[in-house]
Amino acid sequence: MIVAIDGPAGSGKSTVAKAVAERLGIHHLDTGAMYRSVALKALRAQVDLADDALVGEIARSAKIDLRVLDSASGTRQSAQPPQVLLDGVDVTADIRTPMVDQAVSMVARLPQVREAMVSRQQEIGARISLVAEGRDVGTVVFPDAGVKVFLTASPEVRAARRHRDLAHTGEKIEASAVGEMIDRRDEADRTRAVGPLAAAADAEIIDTSDLTIDQVIDRVVDLVRSRS
Repeated sequence: MIVAIDGPAGSGKSTVAKAVAERLGIHHLDTGAMYRSVALKALRAQVDLADDALVGEIARSAKIDLRVLDSASGTRQSAQPPQVLLDGVDVTADIRTPMVDQAVSMVARLPQVREAMVSRQQEIGARISLVAEGRDVGTVVFPDAGVKVFLTASPEVRAARRHRDLAHTGEKIEASAVGEMIDRRDEADRTRAVGPLAAAADAEIIDTSDLTIDQVIDRVVDLVRSRS
């Protein structure tokens, strides 16, 4: 079984996807963390983020270990953040900085990067049942997913959520600047040539602006069980 959850930044997809996976007892795949890891490695290598060949090679060579995939086995408690290892080093916090926020939209546009990441994601989905989250999961990565959900929320709500998340990690940034970053990321995601952000034609669209996280989780879990 594959549950595909897509949506823009701040829509709640990461929190919802992790909780839904835990409720259903299956794995969780954060595709965004994979692109962020590639962006971080490219930044550290100081390469041109617009160079498809160079960044594509970084994507193919990067060893990305999403420890959150072990959630269904009981080896990780839900209260703990998912751990992301890049080439054996914990980069869980490093991939969530404003610097990576700005870089990842450039990196994610590159055809060779997307080809490398989509191939890895599909390999994982071929082996296990999972809840996958991202921006093109239901349209490109897993177009045959049994359940597809597209989460959205008003720009103001999404910016407030992202600002709160950054504050929790110790990042000091104005709320207005976060809103501007989200606007730029939205535009980049919607207009990229490969795997643009879009709701699949058969996706259930849920506006999370005025819903609690538990309400959204319940709706997604009910939807999955109704189709099982």
